[in-house]
Amino acid sequence: MMGGVTDKVHNYFDGDQSMRGILSEQKKSASKHGFWRCLVCTYENDGSLSSCYICGVFKDSFDGWINKGENQALGICEHSTSVMAKALFAGMPHQGTVISSLSDAFLRKDDLSSETRSTESLNNVQETLPASISKHSITIVPFRFDTLSPDDIVSLGRKKTKDHLATAIPATISSSSTDEKEVVKILAEHDDPETSSALSSHLNGNRSNNLGINDNESEILVSKIHHLKLDKKIKNIKKVMSPSQYKPEKWILSEQQQETKSQLNIAIVGHVDSGKSTLCGRLLHLLGKISKKEIHKYQKEAKEKGKGSFAFAWAMDETAEERERGITMTVAIAYFESKKYRVVLLDSPGHKDFVSNMISGSTQADAAILLVDASKGSFEAGMGFHDVGQTKEHAQLIRSFGVEQIVVAVNKMDTVGYSQERFNYIKSQLAAFLRSCGFKETLITWIPLSAMDNQNVVTSASNDHLSWYHGLCLLDAIDSLYPPERDVLKPLLMPVCDVVSSHSLGQVAACGKLEAGAIRHGSKVLIMPSGDLATIRSIERDCQACLSARAGDNVAVSLQGTDVSNLVPSAVICHPDFPVTVADILELKILVLDVKMPILLGSHVEFHIHHAKEAAQVTKIVSLLDQKKAKTSKIAPRLLTARQSATIEVSLERPVCVEEFSSCRTLGRAFLRCSGITIAVGIVTRIIFADEQ
Repeated sequence: MMGGVTDKVHNYFDGDQSMRGILSEQKKSASKHGFWRCLVCTYENDGSLSSCYICGVFKDSFDGWINKGENQALGICEHSTSVMAKALFAGMPHQGTVISSLSDAFLRKDDLSSETRSTESLNNVQETLPASISKHSITIVPFRFDTLSPDDIVSLGRKKTKDHLATAIPATISSSSTDEKEVVKILAEHDDPETSSALSSHLNGNRSNNLGINDNESEILVSKIHHLKLDKKIKNIKKVMSPSQYKPEKWILSEQQQETKSQLNIAIVGHVDSGKSTLCGRLLHLLGKISKKEIHKYQKEAKEKGKGSFAFAWAMDETAEERERGITMTVAIAYFESKKYRVVLLDSPGHKDFVSNMISGSTQADAAILLVDASKGSFEAGMGFHDVGQTKEHAQLIRSFGVEQIVVAVNKMDTVGYSQERFNYIKSQLAAFLRSCGFKETLITWIPLSAMDNQNVVTSASNDHLSWYHGLCLLDAIDSLYPPERDVLKPLLMPVCDVVSSHSLGQVAACGKLEAGAIRHGSKVLIMPSGDLATIRSIERDCQACLSARAGDNVAVSLQGTDVSNLVPSAVICHPDFPVTVADILELKILVLDVKMPILLGSHVEFHIHHAKEAAQVTKIVSLLDQKKAKTSKIAPRLLTARQSATIEVSLERPVCVEEFSSCRTLGRAFLRCSGITIAVGIVTRIIFADEQ
């Protein structure tokens, strides 16, 4: 409210003309144009009205303002017959108020320059305001113009703070005794975009002379400023270092030396109704993870609903909606141990409506089992001969996740009489496509099987059915995969895949795969993008409580000291000294898939990265890439068509946790979808901040 009155005082009192001249001009204008303007609410009234239509102030009051003096204007308004005016000005003092002080300050302009007049007026305001504040108690009273509003108090305080920081911070940083830790402390305490921007410029301009640190450390500090500008809640970061400076704790090194089975995350992908959930259920049952009693229960319930063949699938599809519709809708997780690995099965949905869920869950995969339906017509549907098929789309996505090893399981061989000819036909059709996706022939394993008949799943098939096949069974093929490299000695990084309620872990728990580093009970972690610090309260790995976990493990952790609302899928749990970047403008290097509609400048897309999904827009097509010649086009194209590679810029609706692909592959892979299909896959090549545009 105070801000509005101050604006009126500036408008009518601060100028080359006096207030009397302004009112005189207004009266002339009123007589000429047939209207008059109220000085209280500025409403333009018809000339025939004697009082303001909005606030009720009499037209003659303006003459009283001139005759009785400007400092009595409030008293005139107070005697208005309008109910609104009485409510607005009830109990307002006639003299000594902020308004009168302001008007006096701005009207004293005889023999004063505009600069001197403004300075003196502001000084008078600052002397008047504190006194007016102390006279009022915190009660609900009618509107008053003689006190500062909360917004004015905040604005005045921020202005004084910025004026102080503008001189204090550069002087502090320029001193020879200031080290990196003190600079970061200043940044954390003064969390303001303008201050951070000024300090960033100061760091860049005085990188070698004033700070006394090397170029690499200066870049780290500037990067830290970007973090503060993007998320104002990050205040408790102790020190900013590059990932190369990270030194793992001793307990991490000691646990690394212990010999344990490696964990292998396998995504089960493929076209809808190819038998993914049934295969998982059969595999778990044969390995003793699902008892006969449970299977009997599933069989009985499935028969009652007319879905007798879905008994093994119900071991993975646990929700009522999934069982009713007969499809997987979310990624189901199961665990078992083979001779070589602790295996995590990620049963992905195959229906095209739930590809987004498939992307979110399968980004954790180290290897994949691509399930193909051998029955006639089903394989062709999955390959998209008549429409968009999920066999192709899932294969492209899996390769884009960074998966290099793939097992192609040709399921439902019993429906084609275990025909070798059908198996060879499927292999010839699919092999060429997988090679075009980037899979190497030596890393592709082909297995014929039947999950319903239990053929070639855990043991080799009988000679009566697959006498022509002499390869591995599915379980042995899993053990033949080579173990992936784990970044245990890098800073902690755990994208949150899901948030679940858990009685054993506490109120809620964050689930996900540890992509790098390690955690244990009591570890301090940082939750991004909220910037909250938390403590690891408890850990579960493979549904079993444990004291620690390291890179590659799928875990559920409960946190202490943070708001539950900050634990959401798409968040990232990281090391407090190494926060991930949060940004909303990215440069991508993409490959356009087999799309019918081109990608145009300004196209709206769904942007997927790790477990995050955001609405985005293609804001710039930078260049077209020629993969064969490794050259870029000099002229930016207007659109992108199928199978073209290009560099583009996208703007996200909300910021996400992201890193450049060169520094972190997990947070650097991106996917673009539109109208229910994946239109492009790519990597993040550059993160663009607001001051870099």
